[in-house]
Amino acid sequence: MMPDEKPVRAAKMTKAGYVRPIDFKNGRVEMTHGGGGRMMMQLIDTLFLTAFDNDILRQMNDQACFCVPAGRMVMSTDSHVVSPLFFPGGDIGSLSVHGTLNDVAMSGARPLYLSASFILEEGFPLADLKRIVESMAQTAQYAGISIITGDTKVVEQGKGDGVFITTTGVGIVPDGIDISAERAKPGDKILVSGTLGDHGIAILSLRENLTFHTTIQSDTAALHELVAAMVHAVPTIHVLRDPTRGGLATTLNEIAQQSGVGMMLYESKLPIREQVRAACEFLGFDPLYIANEGKLVAICPPEAADALLQAMRAHPLGSDAAIIGEVIEDPHHFVQMETSFGGQRVVDWLSGEQLPRIC
Repeated sequence: MMPDEKPVRAAKMTKAGYVRPIDFKNGRVEMTHGGGGRMMMQLIDTLFLTAFDNDILRQMNDQACFCVPAGRMVMSTDSHVVSPLFFPGGDIGSLSVHGTLNDVAMSGARPLYLSASFILEEGFPLADLKRIVESMAQTAQYAGISIITGDTKVVEQGKGDGVFITTTGVGIVPDGIDISAERAKPGDKILVSGTLGDHGIAILSLRENLTFHTTIQSDTAALHELVAAMVHAVPTIHVLRDPTRGGLATTLNEIAQQSGVGMMLYESKLPIREQVRAACEFLGFDPLYIANEGKLVAICPPEAADALLQAMRAHPLGSDAAIIGEVIEDPHHFVQMETSFGGQRVVDWLSGEQLPRIC
């Protein structure tokens, strides 16, 4: 290619010498798709570039160069290994966008860009890969962000379990916003944006040898617009977190340790669907430990709690929001719960691996 030539687009490249057209209906991932040669470039050009197309990605550099607005930069990265890859309400593609985007948003940031890295197993159906990539593209577009750089590797059959996706996101926190897990204070109120455990139960309902009927769908969603509405209404929010692996219980224990406080939850205030309660009772699980992918926990000063709750309920992703507890002084940093029967119990850290490959 001459220095002043532009990169050739996918259809022209195929005519110009690709080994053969990619069979996205019946084909499978081959080792050569990750070997750095013509077939790898063909896959990148005809699938990833076509799906994620934007000005920055189209430059085809080994890095992405972009302008940064004023404010503090936030960066987060997450690997996604969910099984099954497709589930009620989403798939590993949409999950990989939502998961990292939400981690960025929990600082109060406006997400800007994502990168995406794929580890593909030899023999993985190209039709499934296309479906996943197109889901990622649609999810990112709907969220108003771009995937601007990435990487693809292929491992031998039996060493990858289909596909793993790692996404990294960057965003900008506006001046005057200070949201962090060590800022919870005694007296603060604890809120959640909606029903708990939907994602984990949706995944679990499809597990091999454990299939059971439920209409529950994953709650996977992009939360940055909800966060923006919350921050606009209550700029003094102290903590935001999305209770993913380990659920609400693990998330609150992490915050309690980081802030050096205790917490008291009220069982009667927890928003949990009856189907989720029933499934957890049947399987011997506690819904407080079940993963969520489209919910958040907010901790704010007590005088701002009602305003924050109103702002959350005004947004479609916060319509079931509730105040579920408060931060208390506790030198042991325990998370406790006042039960529906009037007693109290400790809501401890998750012990062991309750639900493998859930997100």
